[in-house]
Amino acid sequence: MKILLLYFLIVNVAAFAFAGYDKNLAIRNKRRIPEKALFFLAAIGGSIGLLLAMFVFRHKTSKSSFIVKFFGIFLIQSIVIYLKLSDKI
Repeated sequence: MKILLLYFLIVNVAAFAFAGYDKNLAIRNKRRIPEKALFFLAAIGGSIGLLLAMFVFRHKTSKSSFIVKFFGIFLIQSIVIYLKLSDKI
């Protein structure tokens, strides 16, 4: 259980940091981190970190296609967690 918590801590910190770095690159008009990379981090458990970064850095909050895809990942993860906690899977 401790390893799983450590994993989620690391992946969420990474998602937060990558989103912050991408925002910094956007401000400086540099080459950006692909959205696929941000979605990958969210999909492997970094949804909370990415969501937090979206609010803290105001990053990707006006891009509706990103928000729809992100919340799709978030919804699927929420359903899986609910089903796992209620012993249905």
